[in-house]
Amino acid sequence: MTGGYDDRDGHIWMDGKMVEWRDANVHILTHALHYASSVFEGERAYNGKIFKSREHSERLKRSAEMIDFEIPYTIDEIEAAKAEVLAASGLQDAYVRAVAWRGAGPDMGVASARNPVRLAIAAWEWGAYYGDAKMQGAKLDISKWKRPSPETIPSHAKAAGLYMICTMSKHAAEAKGCSDAMMYDYRGYVAEATGANMFFVKDGEVHTPLADCFLNGITRQTVIGMLKDKGITVHERHIMPEELEGFEQCWLTGTAAEVTPVGQIGDWHFEVGALTREIATDYEKLVRS
Repeated sequence: MTGGYDDRDGHIWMDGKMVEWRDANVHILTHALHYASSVFEGERAYNGKIFKSREHSERLKRSAEMIDFEIPYTIDEIEAAKAEVLAASGLQDAYVRAVAWRGAGPDMGVASARNPVRLAIAAWEWGAYYGDAKMQGAKLDISKWKRPSPETIPSHAKAAGLYMICTMSKHAAEAKGCSDAMMYDYRGYVAEATGANMFFVKDGEVHTPLADCFLNGITRQTVIGMLKDKGITVHERHIMPEELEGFEQCWLTGTAAEVTPVGQIGDWHFEVGALTREIATDYEKLVRS
């Protein structure tokens, strides 16, 4: 698939029916465009099956509730729509995007309770999120922006507005030749990358930032389970920046990122070690099983 995302062949499921890709449009006065009243899921299909599809659909519904709207479809209806989209795409391996938002309606201010809630689902071909870094180890900048306190935002929702600082951080990182940026949280603890969770290795044990003010990713939870099944100790805890010097390995997890090794964060360097490669390989086997 080539060209801009608005100019492609294919179909997108939109509000209960399949529409031509180029016709999947919204009005310029759509509430979400002005006030970020939107939630989404990024999912991957492997061999024609979406990995942990239902968990993603459930989180989509929860995210909407956290930002004060209800998606007018059941989990089963969302699952059926995703299956329809994947079949229509003709792809076995695909990225699937479900997005729900407050549309255009009688309200065009901050409040929008009377506006309809809409849902769309698309699928497309998408390779490794970090390109060659998937094997060689990504290089991360350190963002000037911090993940906010849960008292200021619904930090556990996968909501569009929460990604504004992620976009700015990733743009700044790419301008420096980096793949992504690591973000601290509002207290100064290590938090996450712009769209992926983080893991570190020291003396055979794994340490990962406590997801108390950012998204507890589905891939993160999957990898923690894999590590524990291997008998590897996993510490979910607050991590101070000065601890990074003592870690030997690092990797990122996310639906798009899958398991991606990290070779450098700022001035700190990490080896793409045996455990990192093992987890990446095991994750690939799991999603295709």
